[in-house]
Amino acid sequence: MKSSGPGIGLLRTRAWRPADHGRLAVSEANPARVYNYLVGGKDNYLADYEQAQRFLGVAPEVRDTALSNRRFLHRAVRHLAASGISQFLDIGAGLPANPNVHEIAQAVNPRARVVYADNDPIVASHGQARLSVSGTTMVKADVRSPDDLLGHEELRRLLDPAQPVAILLTLVLDYIEDLENPIGIVRRFMDWAAPGSCLVLSHATGDFTLETDREWEVISFGDPVNLVARDRAGIMEFFTGLDLLAPGLVQLPSWRPGIGAESDPSRVWAYGGVARKP
Repeated sequence: MKSSGPGIGLLRTRAWRPADHGRLAVSEANPARVYNYLVGGKDNYLADYEQAQRFLGVAPEVRDTALSNRRFLHRAVRHLAASGISQFLDIGAGLPANPNVHEIAQAVNPRARVVYADNDPIVASHGQARLSVSGTTMVKADVRSPDDLLGHEELRRLLDPAQPVAILLTLVLDYIEDLENPIGIVRRFMDWAAPGSCLVLSHATGDFTLETDREWEVISFGDPVNLVARDRAGIMEFFTGLDLLAPGLVQLPSWRPGIGAESDPSRVWAYGGVARKP
């Protein structure tokens, strides 16, 4: 496995960066729609299916990881809503997929408010059309520019930074390279949030692959980017200064699994954890 510094192991792939051209093309695969297909959504087309099959042909664990990530998100949101948090900021939200974060949170607390954010114009267009629900909004913003997102008028209208908020970053920081300061990005969001706020984070890893020297060669969607699959020590750095909730930073199926079927842990290449700001 390649390494880029202390505590960080890298498994690199030609991955995708959403093309910011605003065209809702269906003849070309789109990353949000491919993920939507992998988790059983319906907002995808033939090109997305074909791209997903290329992924699965190289690394069939991709689907298990995507599904397990979605279940982890659901469990974390349900737990935090039951713990009294009524504000949620879902960054890199992707296309709506039932149940959505607001549906889970509002099932516990009907007054819960959710801001979805994504830099993909296709996601933003779908979200703005389909998430017209009381207490929710979708904004087009990039995780790499936290100040732009936090200053967005829709976010400021719906969320009160003086009250605890859950910041959701699930399989998002994998696309932020070290030079883009992902740790600094997380700290900016947590500095903005009030004490008692929580960080929900999941991140791809190469820790569980049997063939650590395998290169994932897939078709690019435009500008190729590197997927940074950090090891556990590298992912732990995102939680610096926060109090990890039990059971800590663990493989996704092991985070408060409850009752019911879950993905085979050996096929889930991601860690997840939830932490509270003191």
